[in-house]
Amino acid sequence: MPIVRILLMLFALVSPALAQDGKSDTAAAREAAMDFRVYVDGVKRKGERPDLTRPEVAAQLGHVFNLDALNALPPVQGGDLPWLLDWIEAANTVNKLILLYGAKAGPQPDLAALQRNMTEYEDQYAAAVNFLIRAQAREATATKMFLADLKPEERTRIREEGFTRARGSSAEFILATICAVIDSGGKPENARLVAAAIRDTKEVWAGYFLPKDRPRILQVLAEYSKRVPDETARADLVAFTSAIEKVD
Repeated sequence: MPIVRILLMLFALVSPALAQDGKSDTAAAREAAMDFRVYVDGVKRKGERPDLTRPEVAAQLGHVFNLDALNALPPVQGGDLPWLLDWIEAANTVNKLILLYGAKAGPQPDLAALQRNMTEYEDQYAAAVNFLIRAQAREATATKMFLADLKPEERTRIREEGFTRARGSSAEFILATICAVIDSGGKPENARLVAAAIRDTKEVWAGYFLPKDRPRILQVLAEYSKRVPDETARADLVAFTSAIEKVD
């Protein structure tokens, strides 16, 4: 057998394993996030706007919001939590750099800057949110598994309170993404992208949200579902709502 064919066969065998290395994916995401910050800082010093379609910048975002790598990972485990948190932190950092670019500091959000960035970078924001919804659903599962594996003496009050805060924050995040992308009147394809992410992870969120938050979530979802213009996105929200309603 020619040496080239042997090498190709070995590469085919090794590549899936490499694609499923969450720690390596996280390291690549963190490095790309640092490179993106350097780029944004440089643009800011010049008084310009970031161009997120530039090949090298798009590549940086691709490493951070690497949905293919996330989907290639093996089934989630509690031990994944440390690197998952690092990856999500990198993704959140980049997402904030995009959303808050040019925003004025102050006690109140700079709504004009936020609106401009949401409009100009709508496609990139939708891709980021699509990744974050799926990554945070994986984090939620890993967190529950991590806590379940703890010994009784290891389930400290600080850990329990942190878990409760995370569950509350997740509900706010999902509702915020629905408002910002699905119910914003933006591009239908972006609304469908984010709605599909929520639909695909609905079972995770339905069992993760705090019981005390569910009535308000259902109320907000009912209001959004009436206004969402895209039929596919609206159907996905209905499926999400149904999953939450079925939780005991």
